Amino acid sequence: MAILQVRDIDDKLYDTLRQKAKIENRSISQEVISILEKYLSNPIYFTINSTKEFLNLSWEDSRDAKEITKDIVKDRRNKKSFGEFNGVFN
Repeated sequence: MAILQVRDIDDKLYDTLRQKAKIENRSISQEVISILEKYLSNPIYFTINSTKEFLNLSWEDSRDAKEITKDIVKDRRNKKSFGEFNGVFN
């Protein structure tokens, strides 16, 4: 069997992984394998090229770049969408 070594994992991410492994009664290595198997077994990840799909998107807008940027910044400051998610990605 192959050996996979991962370095420089954020402490919060590692702690979350450790807690999830404990809940599932698995070692951390077993939990990582389980997560990878679930993710990679979904065929949609191999059939859609997200970057290509994104680049094919287009829209029309009468505003100039400064107005659009101003609206984006304003919207981001008024939303809590990027708040704490279980304390992992802050």
